[in-house]
Amino acid sequence: MNLNTKNRLGALILIVIPFTLFAQVETVFNGVRFDESLQTVLQKVNQISKTTNVIAIDNPSFPLAKVKEEHLICNNVMTKEGNIAKVAFTFADDKLTYIEATGNAVKSLIESRKDTADIYMDYTVFFSELLFANVEKDKVWMLTEESVHPNLFTWENPYLTSSKVVDLGYSQSGKVPDFISMGGHIDELTPLLKANSAIMNVEELDGSDPNAQTQINCFGVDYAGFPRKIEARFGDNKLNMVWILTGKGEEDRIRKKLMAAYGDAIYKNEAWEVFNDWQVLLRKDKPEILLLTKELGASYKEEYFKE
Repeated sequence: MNLNTKNRLGALILIVIPFTLFAQVETVFNGVRFDESLQTVLQKVNQISKTTNVIAIDNPSFPLAKVKEEHLICNNVMTKEGNIAKVAFTFADDKLTYIEATGNAVKSLIESRKDTADIYMDYTVFFSELLFANVEKDKVWMLTEESVHPNLFTWENPYLTSSKVVDLGYSQSGKVPDFISMGGHIDELTPLLKANSAIMNVEELDGSDPNAQTQINCFGVDYAGFPRKIEARFGDNKLNMVWILTGKGEEDRIRKKLMAAYGDAIYKNEAWEVFNDWQVLLRKDKPEILLLTKELGASYKEEYFKE
């Protein structure tokens, strides 16, 4: 397998035409656009919301935020198709990057659409606009390409139910969780992965990676300050590779957590920093962490990181 290729939902997203990312948001929320500042969005949504509340986080945990995380929580938001009970607009470094709506959200944002949705796990998805819905929970997410990468449609904004900053209880450690046992058998690890995930699904790979035939996708795994998507890949039923999806904004936070767990990086180049005897790698050209068995780490060192 090439280090730059992987099977995942994100591969489907790359074909999106950029202007479509704004169309649905602009139409629904009084001209609001992604990447706009908190002040700009607040001025627009004040006209269509009964009440608004801004929650500012001093120590960001949101993956896209480097130094500043803010949530604009709007209640009873008017749309052409009906009022939505609550909408959270999340800002990373004063740029709108994520929207979550709940309470009459599916009826207001999905039911009147004429185009056909795709289905991904329990989600109804309109890939052209990065619009995700969980019909059973009556929740809708509007995302950017940056927020799709860490699969933030599986994250439910806790500030939709809390009016103030709270301790979310996320594990801050950068140490690989004990239940991710590299080299372990799929039959033994599957129940452990499921027990530590909010959502889990299994996919058979296409054969392009000679080292892996099965991938278990785990969503909501608590690691390094946020609930993550983890892609556990098995070759001959043994876990030999894990991708942990992160956000670019948190790269320095992740680096510090890895250093606290494993010491200084033993190798660095423009795209990678390597820890723990080539078994834990921080990827920088695309935000994620790669875990390898000792054997596969040694092989990758020789094949991909020759100077």
